[in-house]
Amino acid sequence: MLSREDNERVTRTGPKAPAGRLLRRYWQPAALVEELDGERPLKVVRLLGEDLVLFRDDAGRYGLVGRSCAHRGVDLKFGRLEDGGLRCPLHGWLYDIDGKCLEQPGEPRVSNFRAKIRQTAYPCRESNGIIFAYLGPGEPPALAEFDCFVAPETHAFAFKGLIECNWLQALEVGIDPVHASFLHRFYNDEDTSEGYGQQFRAATADASVPVTKILREFDCPEIEVETTEYGFRIFALRALDDETMHVRVTNMIFPNAIVIPLSDDMVLTQWHVPIDDVTCWWYAIFSSFHDAVDKDAMRRQRLELYTLPDYAPRRNRSNDYGFDAAEQRAETYTGMGPDINVHDTWAVESMGAVQDRSAEHLGSTDKVIIANRRTLLRAIEDMERQSDPPFTFSPANACRFQGPASIDTMGPAADWRGWWQRHDLDRREGSAWASRPSDRQGE
Repeated sequence: MLSREDNERVTRTGPKAPAGRLLRRYWQPAALVEELDGERPLKVVRLLGEDLVLFRDDAGRYGLVGRSCAHRGVDLKFGRLEDGGLRCPLHGWLYDIDGKCLEQPGEPRVSNFRAKIRQTAYPCRESNGIIFAYLGPGEPPALAEFDCFVAPETHAFAFKGLIECNWLQALEVGIDPVHASFLHRFYNDEDTSEGYGQQFRAATADASVPVTKILREFDCPEIEVETTEYGFRIFALRALDDETMHVRVTNMIFPNAIVIPLSDDMVLTQWHVPIDDVTCWWYAIFSSFHDAVDKDAMRRQRLELYTLPDYAPRRNRSNDYGFDAAEQRAETYTGMGPDINVHDTWAVESMGAVQDRSAEHLGSTDKVIIANRRTLLRAIEDMERQSDPPFTFSPANACRFQGPASIDTMGPAADWRGWWQRHDLDRREGSAWASRPSDRQGE
């Protein structure tokens, strides 16, 4: 458990809050590229408790600026996209993507007042369908050459969804390997060929055994966690017999992303991004090693579950997440349908808007959650002492960090470490674009 004071430190995300200041030191998803489609590429964004406006200028560059005009505070949601920037309708002040005031047409022509004005602005960059923003001080860190960023556009698909709770409990369900055997338990195994792009619905690598069957029948895995240069590598080990081990390797990219396998060909990189203290987004990039992603199918699947333009789940608190008692008895552990995002959303929202961690009782299988909370508190303390944030990358070393490898496989129990690494290397060597990971020092 955490003390109430520490729980506040790791959950509150406003500009002056400890966790909020830390999260601002990393690139954060701000919107999907598709959200700026159309004739007027502008949308309101609330990110880490700040009200902002994201736009694309006439040169195709992205800008993220404060929603209130620096002049008189009017709403730039209604600004005019023209002349290389965003123009306030009240007096015509024009801002570029860096927050520089380019024009003040109502001021005397000889005035240099505009040079003294700076609109709040944050740098942006786009990668595989997501627009990322850096809200912190100084120069932003580099992005490591992780699979989700280096995969070609044809092999990646991005989406997002709304969760009505604090960011940390949404993250913590993603780094909890044991819950999958219960929360995501299916009593009947489907044809694994029908599980395209859906977690726990494919077969394990190297075998035709459905992952759902393994999770259901081996519900007490051994958990190991390793600290890496990007965060944590997490192992869930299930001994199927004396000779065979099911190995599931997932990752946490500090401070708020996870990387998990969907199948032997596809991995999911997912960020849990605070909107404010009581709501957050999950943003995801699905990347495929071999086959181009069927984006139409992926989008169609998700639009059956989420509404646009708010990206809100159709099954939610207002309709009890679609709970059906008959289904719970015979088909799924939750009775909330086959989509695991619904299960996760119910779990984390049911904890309350901000979970009270001073009242919980952690067990031995919560070791990853415990390790991450300690790291998060230590990172906040270091930041307050003016130390550099952990697990960040410079332009000079970003290329060293690739992967991180996420895999679901079965192999010899006596050599499970060597097995999963060889399997991952074979998978990458057969890919047209993936690099061989170089982040396995000490293994």
